[in-house]
Amino acid sequence: MTPRTQPFLDPGPEYTDLETAAAAVVPVPYDKGVSWGRGAALGPKAVIEASAEVEIYDEMLGFETCRMGIATVAPPPDLSSPVAMISSVRNAVRSLLDRGVFPAVLGGDHSVSVGVFRALLEIHPRLSVIQIDAHADLRETYQGDPLSHACVMARIRESTPHTLQIGIRSLCAEEAERIQREKAPVCTMEAYLSGAFDLAGALRRLPDPVYLTLDVDALDWSVIRSTGTPEPGGFSWYETLGLLHMIFRERDVIAFDVMELSQDPPDRPSAFAAARLLYKMFGFKLASHVARGEAVRPRKPAGPLFHPPRPSA
Repeated sequence: MTPRTQPFLDPGPEYTDLETAAAAVVPVPYDKGVSWGRGAALGPKAVIEASAEVEIYDEMLGFETCRMGIATVAPPPDLSSPVAMISSVRNAVRSLLDRGVFPAVLGGDHSVSVGVFRALLEIHPRLSVIQIDAHADLRETYQGDPLSHACVMARIRESTPHTLQIGIRSLCAEEAERIQREKAPVCTMEAYLSGAFDLAGALRRLPDPVYLTLDVDALDWSVIRSTGTPEPGGFSWYETLGLLHMIFRERDVIAFDVMELSQDPPDRPSAFAAARLLYKMFGFKLASHVARGEAVRPRKPAGPLFHPPRPSA
């Protein structure tokens, strides 16, 4: 697994070396699973380019998160088909997990998350998944494709009942019936805003560890506009940060992703917001371990920080 030429943030080579980094970004420029607007394959490059303009000091957390070391690796080598992509993403994420590096995957359309999930499930058979998204993504198939981005949570729920979906504001009758039948915990956007859903209680009931997957269409258009399947009425910037901070504080997040930025060249703010969001999530991960006394704020990268490397098979 080789580093990319342009790393996320570009804070200097001492903070982006995979050999000493605590975390790594895996860009996956893939959008064969989308159903409407394309451009998600261009999202990872746009986010990484925009990240060079992000301040490395986090004003909320009071430190420079990148000091823990955030490497950026090359995209998975085979993205030629849905099956090949899932296998290739699985291998890339598993390689990082085996060396104790925390993975953050940057998509790409949401079907990429199936590959991430499979890598994590091999190591953690009792894995929970939190999805922040405008769409339920619970269709069995969509437009004849069971690996569409509209089916990602259906594929995930085949292997774990431990899911929590937050911010949902668009779903079909089939998905609504499935949610009722399986009693799946789903916090719609309306329920979130009204307080009708006990989100704190649902988080507490969710077993660790957790994989957190975030589709940028969960956010309001005023924050991120460029996405393939936009929906009105999403989270504001600070609502998003508050929700993420709570998730990282309450649960042991062992990997996360940011998906579905559909690059639109005139819209530079969306890529920049996605870059800041990714960096905030790294910061919340580090802050959660510091708060629990499991780590200190590092002054320089020193290798695995959150979990030890896995022994070779």
